[in-house]
Amino acid sequence: MRTAAPTQEPESVVLAPNGGFPNSSLPALIYRKVATEAPDGARFFEELFEKNGWTNSWRAGVFDYHHFHSNTHEVLGIATGQIDLRLGGDSGRTFSLARGDVVVIPAGVAHRCEGASDLLVVGAYAEGRDWDIRKGDPAELAEVRENIEKVPLPHEDPVEGKDGPLVTAWTQNS
Repeated sequence: MRTAAPTQEPESVVLAPNGGFPNSSLPALIYRKVATEAPDGARFFEELFEKNGWTNSWRAGVFDYHHFHSNTHEVLGIATGQIDLRLGGDSGRTFSLARGDVVVIPAGVAHRCEGASDLLVVGAYAEGRDWDIRKGDPAELAEVRENIEKVPLPHEDPVEGKDGPLVTAWTQNS
């Protein structure tokens, strides 16, 4: 289903706890150039993610404030434009993503848009889970850590399916 193969294995980034953001021992994965040639990037990502068990999708941008989901893992496909996406909170790292790129964000990992141009993102959740929005309130840390521990590992990588790098990387780090 891919229109262009990634130029390399996904980049793997582990983000340590940061203030009210628990982050995760599971790595965020960044896939480059997954769908650079797709005529309709949004439809491409919706179909790819759904095929691999990541559903409950949406089309929009990314919030411009740090937030995370304590009850699900999330995948973002950059359908058009570009984004500077910060992962991990204020002390985290910023990644420049462009049309065709994908980032998989484990439950608990803070993320925010630090700038974008012509952006359209397709987001989806492992096994179609509902999502919450947490903003790093330190008073909620015990609750969100409990929620995160209950989130199951996905059965499939949202880009490459059952044999994809996420399945191996997350099983080794859980």
